[in-house]
Amino acid sequence: MIRPARLAGAVAATLLAVVALAGCAPASAVSVAEPSGDVYVHDPAYVHGADGEHSYVYSTGNGSVSDGNIQIRRAGADGVWEQVGAVWDVKPAWLEERIPGVANLWAPELYEHDGTWYLYYSASTFGSNVSLIALATNTTLDPDDPDYEWVDRGEVIASEGTDYNAIDPGIVEDAEGVPWMSFGSFSSGLKIVRLEWPSGLRADDEEPITIADRGLVENAIEAPFILPHDGAFYLFASRGFCCKGADSTYEIIVGRSVAVTGPYLDADGGELTDDAGTVVLTTQGDRIGPGGQSVSGGVLAFHWYDGAADGMFRLGLLPLRWENGWPQVDWRATGR
Repeated sequence: MIRPARLAGAVAATLLAVVALAGCAPASAVSVAEPSGDVYVHDPAYVHGADGEHSYVYSTGNGSVSDGNIQIRRAGADGVWEQVGAVWDVKPAWLEERIPGVANLWAPELYEHDGTWYLYYSASTFGSNVSLIALATNTTLDPDDPDYEWVDRGEVIASEGTDYNAIDPGIVEDAEGVPWMSFGSFSSGLKIVRLEWPSGLRADDEEPITIADRGLVENAIEAPFILPHDGAFYLFASRGFCCKGADSTYEIIVGRSVAVTGPYLDADGGELTDDAGTVVLTTQGDRIGPGGQSVSGGVLAFHWYDGAADGMFRLGLLPLRWENGWPQVDWRATGR
């Protein structure tokens, strides 16, 4: 459901009031180590300091490793990442029955609620909207914990026969603690749908709400992630094309709303349902096509393509700072 454009002025005024209350001084950013070690990550779901000692990244699987399951990496304070396995050694059989030809699982999301970790992930094939988002749960992210086990909870939403694409999940709770899942890739844009606790599954059969749409034949926008901050909700998305190595055109954009379901406006008042969006991070030199983002502990995680390494993808981590109610990041110097 696309909100009428006449709401934009009223929402913009409300947002200005929120920002005024929050103050206009830049907020200090956290410190984060430059990623090193095994940083060959696509679509990172990042959790900062999950167990007080390690941070974790769950990412898109490789079809030739662990049956294409979601990959797991962790790092200590030194920022050196190591691979510590995959969610499962073999995909649940029902996934291959529902999504013929699925080779690997994509674009995970991690969310903790009431002592349970919820892992949402995508099953699809490239360029198709015969897709679904599924869920697994665990009590810990520490693979050395004796209670560590990812339990399959089944399907959350599927998109076959619809005008949207059920991949790239992102989880957020509204002011009342109700969980929502944003998702989407190309097709009819980015959507949001209500979930419920403690199951973490879809709450009802209401149609998903549109929160961003470029209105183009090739509707190149995906990977929504909604971050609550100072009484507003910030929708981060990847605009452009990924997965083309050094020819990728991904960039990270953002919009802001006072309601989790939108409308989301950019810094100039444009609606994200009308191809708007304020750029947070874009290509700079050999650092190409940042996207597939998530945020944890004041840190923006994303993948990018290295123009000095034949377009190989790798993990990026940059501290977020806030200026006049908007998130800001700067590419870290690499000596290139």
